[in-house]
Amino acid sequence: MECGDAVVQAKIRPGMTVGELVEEMGKSGAYNAGSLWHAANIYEEMLRDSEAVKFVGLAGAMVPAGMGGIISDLIDLGHVDVLVSTGANLTHDIIEAIGCSHYHGTAQCDDVMLHDEEINRIYDVYLPNEAFVRFEEFMQGIFSELPGGSTLSIADLLHTIGTRLPGGILAKAAAHDVPVYCPAIQDSMIGLQYWLFDQTHSVTIDAFRDMHGLMDRCFSATRAGALLIGGGVPKNYIFQSMLMTPGGFDYAVQLTGDRPDLGGLSGATLEEAKSWGKITGEARAMTVYGDATITLPLLVAAVLERMGK
Repeated sequence: MECGDAVVQAKIRPGMTVGELVEEMGKSGAYNAGSLWHAANIYEEMLRDSEAVKFVGLAGAMVPAGMGGIISDLIDLGHVDVLVSTGANLTHDIIEAIGCSHYHGTAQCDDVMLHDEEINRIYDVYLPNEAFVRFEEFMQGIFSELPGGSTLSIADLLHTIGTRLPGGILAKAAAHDVPVYCPAIQDSMIGLQYWLFDQTHSVTIDAFRDMHGLMDRCFSATRAGALLIGGGVPKNYIFQSMLMTPGGFDYAVQLTGDRPDLGGLSGATLEEAKSWGKITGEARAMTVYGDATITLPLLVAAVLERMGK
């Protein structure tokens, strides 16, 4: 067996760009530093492929961690054709857009005291209950504008919400007509607010309606690529969309901190997805293991730097 290229010791210097840093990580080539460099190459190729439909899966508490702005910017740049998110991320996106904030806190704290003070903790991020009071007022106002007796898909509902927001992920998606799918929306504060509204109103949210537009995009795609931030429902919803078509994803980048040996989808390798036909046998695919609040900014910044050149 022959050895590959020699490992080159990384050189770090003052003033280097993120793109240059990722290139140095690629020269060292080992572990997840090398994986991030390979992921950047694949993601760049996916973005430059004008015929590839670009899916983004958003899981984990990324908006409370300040990562929502990256997704908004990618939508603005035309790098997202389809977004699939957890309801929690969209809830926090709305909270930010209506003028509330998440706050730096600490994971070493008295959670009973936080509860008494009406502060909710997401690891080391704090969110006061007041934000959910304003969220409820906003959501109930949106719901009250929906025509009685009407039936909407989840994507239709999210588009409507986005048109009422001054900024954020949903607002950018609505402005650029990017569909946002949230197949587990009831597992969120948005779902709870709709349940409250549904007690006295007759508006139906039909989750299965979303499948028509999603599958139309899959069948019409010449090629497809996926950027998966975390796993969970968004990852499976994106990948299973190609099972009904003759093809599969041609590009895939997965940013996850989950292990594959536990059998969960969030940690499942992209090679495993090839056994299902979700990814083509010739697909360019790479998983980067680590905290997505670190790997996502590095990946996007490096590739945008390349695209800018």
